[in-house]
Amino acid sequence: MNFPDLLGDTSTDLTALQLALRAAVVFCFAVGLFRLLPRKSLANTSVIDVVLTVLIGSSLSRTLTGNAPMWPVMVGCLTLAGLWVAMGWLAIHNDLVSRIVKGRPLEVIRDGNVDEAVLRRAQMGRRDLEQKLRGQGFARVQDVPRAYIERNGSVSVVSKE
Repeated sequence: MNFPDLLGDTSTDLTALQLALRAAVVFCFAVGLFRLLPRKSLANTSVIDVVLTVLIGSSLSRTLTGNAPMWPVMVGCLTLAGLWVAMGWLAIHNDLVSRIVKGRPLEVIRDGNVDEAVLRRAQMGRRDLEQKLRGQGFARVQDVPRAYIERNGSVSVVSKE
């Protein structure tokens, strides 16, 4: 029995052993793939990070269950990972690409006044904003000199100069 047969690449019905082996191969592949990609904490993910993580996860789940052939899916995932790295590189080196891919920060508070239009555009509620400010030690919005909704959705407070 060769390796593709062992993984069930040539059959439509997978045995428990084939599914277990596929799970091990897909797991090792996914861990290796994500270790190759740039490190980011989950709190600092951008839209492109989420989209590509979902695409890669969805693709790998199809090969895990036998709904798609293993090796072509892995090549597709490597292609997605390459695009991810390329877009990150382009975003670092080109302001227009950076704005398109990652967005731009939005000034939401100036001199203690909340810009409600910015909140709506960012689809953030006032209570969510207040929660994020409390997490940074500000009990009242009026005490915040300037704050921005960052490209990753976090809120940064800039103290007075």
